[in-house]
Amino acid sequence: MQLAEIDLRREGPRLRGQPAEEVLREVVRAYAPDVALSCSFGGPSGMVLVDMLARQDLLNDVEVYYLDTGLLFEAAHEVREEIEQRYGFEATAYLPDLSVAEQAELYGDALWDRDPDACCGIRKVGPNARALADKRAWITGVRRDQSAQRAATAVIEWNAKFGLVKVAPLSGWTEAEIWDYIRRHDVPYNRLHDEGYPSLGCNTRCTSRPLPGESLRSGRWRGLDKTECGLHGNT
Repeated sequence: MQLAEIDLRREGPRLRGQPAEEVLREVVRAYAPDVALSCSFGGPSGMVLVDMLARQDLLNDVEVYYLDTGLLFEAAHEVREEIEQRYGFEATAYLPDLSVAEQAELYGDALWDRDPDACCGIRKVGPNARALADKRAWITGVRRDQSAQRAATAVIEWNAKFGLVKVAPLSGWTEAEIWDYIRRHDVPYNRLHDEGYPSLGCNTRCTSRPLPGESLRSGRWRGLDKTECGLHGNT
């Protein structure tokens, strides 16, 4: 059975109990070519989803995209190039309307320190809206174990913010299960994970290494009352 927007109430509960590979297969078959996978080339979940799509010969039916904020870690570009070569595709880059220099000219230097929500809006939320403007389904690597704010993440649901179906096939996976998959299938991943960064943001200025005992995302926006960039959950 193929999926359509009108079937979410009926089919959602069934899909929530399916393996991630099956969720991906049904969603891509129903929505292609109007389906996209957002991949930061920072977190390991995105790498797993790319591999799952490739193993099912579905990668060519999905637009894999990333938000090139102009402040990404160089390691993100490195693993993107490695992933593209490994799986034979090219990820689409969506850039902000303003360069980092133009943003500084309009709003002052280091907006991410003074008004991080505004910075995320310019450098992430705006480009993401453009990436999804002509799509009907959005696949993400968001998981419930990543933070309290993401604990209620559904496998599939309607996303009013961007006006399409949002799919999180790995929402019920744990960090350990993600890394077990990566090791079993020899999936490339961002080298900074081996250097003490379990969670990487889109901005080198907003990401630090968590201290011993801290949560995975505690190094994001350290010292600020902020836990999300605005793409998922609260800003």
